Amino acid sequence: MKKIIIIFAIIFIGSAVKSQTLSIKGKVFDMGTKLPLTGAVVTLTNNNHETSTNAIGEYIFSHLSEGTYKIKIQFIGYKTNIFTVDLNKDKDESPVSYLSDNTLTISEIQVTSSRDYGKITISPLDMKLRPTNTAQDLLRLVPGLFIAQHAGGGKAEQLFLRGFDLDHGTDINVSIDGIPVNMVSHAHGQGYADMHFTIPEVIEGFDVYKGPYLAKFGDLATSGAVSFTTKNSIEKSFAKLEGGMYDSFRGLLMLDVLGKSKHILTKKKESIYLASEYSFSNGFFVNKQKFSRLNVFGKYYGFLSNHTILSLTGSTFASHWNASGEIPSRGVQEGIITRFGSIDPSEGGNTNRTNFNMVLESSFKKGGSLTNQIYFVNYGFNLFSDFTFFKNDPVNGDEINQHEKRNMYGYKGTYSMTNDLSKSSHLLSHFGIGARADDIYSIYLAHTVKRQFLNYINNGKIFEQNYYGYVDEAVELSKFVINPQLRFDFFNFKLTDALTGSTGSKTDSRFSPKLNLYYNVSPRTQIYAKSGIGFHSNDARVVIVEKNENTLPRALGYEIGTSFSAGNHFSNISLWGLNLQSEFVYTGDEGGVESKGRTRRLGIDFSGRYQFNSWVWADLDINVNNGKLLDAPNTANNIPLAPRLTGVGGISIKLKKGIGGRLGFRAMDSRPANEDNSIIAKGYFLMDLVLNYTSSKYQIGASVENLLDNKSWNEAQFDTESRLSFEKEPVSELHFTPGTPFFIKGNFSIFF
Repeated sequence: MKKIIIIFAIIFIGSAVKSQTLSIKGKVFDMGTKLPLTGAVVTLTNNNHETSTNAIGEYIFSHLSEGTYKIKIQFIGYKTNIFTVDLNKDKDESPVSYLSDNTLTISEIQVTSSRDYGKITISPLDMKLRPTNTAQDLLRLVPGLFIAQHAGGGKAEQLFLRGFDLDHGTDINVSIDGIPVNMVSHAHGQGYADMHFTIPEVIEGFDVYKGPYLAKFGDLATSGAVSFTTKNSIEKSFAKLEGGMYDSFRGLLMLDVLGKSKHILTKKKESIYLASEYSFSNGFFVNKQKFSRLNVFGKYYGFLSNHTILSLTGSTFASHWNASGEIPSRGVQEGIITRFGSIDPSEGGNTNRTNFNMVLESSFKKGGSLTNQIYFVNYGFNLFSDFTFFKNDPVNGDEINQHEKRNMYGYKGTYSMTNDLSKSSHLLSHFGIGARADDIYSIYLAHTVKRQFLNYINNGKIFEQNYYGYVDEAVELSKFVINPQLRFDFFNFKLTDALTGSTGSKTDSRFSPKLNLYYNVSPRTQIYAKSGIGFHSNDARVVIVEKNENTLPRALGYEIGTSFSAGNHFSNISLWGLNLQSEFVYTGDEGGVESKGRTRRLGIDFSGRYQFNSWVWADLDINVNNGKLLDAPNTANNIPLAPRLTGVGGISIKLKKGIGGRLGFRAMDSRPANEDNSIIAKGYFLMDLVLNYTSSKYQIGASVENLLDNKSWNEAQFDTESRLSFEKEPVSELHFTPGTPFFIKGNFSIFF
């Protein structure tokens, strides 16, 4: 490590003492908002040197001689800007560019242009043309990621990705504006990721990173990570109303606080907007959900100086609901209940979350940038569930209450810089440090009857800390990129048992090295090989009470693939593998985590986009994989509920006259629900439709889910042993939550 640091130091010093040269230091802004564009691709066409804009919208080309240079600026969804710069002796140039909106054109995509290596950027068009009811639905845009709701709409969805039944987030790292969504040592499941506190319309976009290949993501980022960003400004204020079947209603208001005056009356570029939504639905179940959700969000974004941007966000959210839960197959087959009925109609819950976030981004004259972020989260969760009915308590039943209250505090600091090693070689350096503390001042699992308390199963307090640091170096050698990374994490777990008065603690740490290689065959073709070690943390109660050695079990990922575009076609295909040291399965009714031992997954991912003309696009994502329990016999080594074949695809249109729409499908093949494949989780095929018309003053549209009205598909499925009140012995079989039947809703928005 010391030798590497010395080599980098020599490179930095050598570049600093070179003879005086000229530079082009430019800025790129959005034409409409006048705010900076981050990640725009800037090419010096004279020598094909590419770079991208930082958080301030800045870019720099150094070590240039006198002459005329042609610069090309590209950004998905914006018109390409090409201009020339004349460099004179001893005078640097600082051009300012404004990009205007443009229809997405696949032929302009250069797969080698992004310096955020490993990122899969979701198209803004995909976000606009797929049906969403909540921000959680945006996760469906991630190639290969499926979600399933099985507790009344207010609980975080069950997630599936790369052969994982992720439960609610055990092996995927989710964040919004850098704030962690996942909750560690959660009352319902490790890594619980509930995105319902986010209003879908405030999301600008999100980036997807598959596998444990990036040092900037730590805990839970084994199958991958999803990083959401909210809009820095809105073009217009607007109000939106939605209404649909099953007593579904939603109202949204988004206000541009500064309005047109923000660029005229203020000296600095800035934006303030507010958003609020309320939604309600009784759902399609016999037991009415009475699901309601209220969200409020606000954001300030502006320049404190020419090189410093401050972002402040605050939000609050609350929801409550009833649920029909997971019902036994025999209950429907024997006519005890219908598919949409319930064994225990008292299931449901409520939850709330309040977030505060401050981000300060600064750039420096030589091109480096520094980001400092602090955040605070106050969170509450209260869920009533009944998985086994009368198996454990034949008199009162087995209903449980999972409850928690917590405060979360965090800091993130990152520094990025670029050094030119030569005219065709460059070094991109990223350094990061951070800390997160979860003060779970109340967490318990209780036995209840019709939501009335009977007794505690466990009760206590948890204080969990995570400190980390990482370095990410990308050496660009003409067409070849070497990207070594290293991350260090330290954890401190503390538990206080309120029932016994005992306390316990444990510490653990983990080094996570990564090595990724990229070869840019051409601007539109890239070949890559990735490898990395990641980890997912265990629940503090298991770590301390059970003295479990699997505190931070490792994950080893490896992958080869290619991204390429040709004409109006863009594709990505990869072969990947992932080995887990310990596969976690959360047993919510017992308040613990069960380890299934070592696992290995092997798979193939394919994503394709094709543009027929200026207004028609096609998309297709196919994911095939196979996973096994390595410590189990061959007759019982299936990973329960792990998807083996999934597919998403569709046709999208967007006319200049304002008409847009998409006809799409999503499908998941049948898969084992238990280790010996004696119980099968049934596959499904669904189609969805979205249509809308947008003008300068209003938008009107409609969406249909389950267009073909598939009446037999199950959204969530589990192999569960349960006992009904009249049964003498428990029965192990498929329990399920039925999927959404044909559902149509309309929407109307007015802009002002």
